[in-house]
Amino acid sequence: QVQLVESGGGLVQPGGSLRLTCAASGRTFSTYAMGWFRQAPGKERETVATISWSGADTYYADSVKGRFTMSRDNAKNTVYLQMNSLKPEDTAVYYCAARTLGTSSYADRYTYWGQGTQVTVSS
Repeated sequence: QVQLVESGGGLVQPGGSLRLTCAASGRTFSTYAMGWFRQAPGKERETVATISWSGADTYYADSVKGRFTMSRDNAKNTVYLQMNSLKPEDTAVYYCAARTLGTSSYADRYTYWGQGTQVTVSS
């Protein structure tokens, strides 16, 4: 089992940047595929980015491609989401999640979830 804790959210102006961090407990973190998801008020949860256990394979939603970068450091049991050129429509609660099999862009295939961190993009 793995426990996930997100941090790094906050208020940022349009065009700004934030880096989200997801710290994981557990000795088998390097075997988990990871994902970042977000949910805005009144909207369904959507996939932002995913990464394979090795970090070699990544997936990005079209809405964030070219602006967001997901990475992981297995030695530190941590995944990151670097968010640049932020837009008001990026405002949401961001969650990281883990699954034991290969990567998936479907949120319901992830077993372990963090509590979320709020990102607000506003002037």
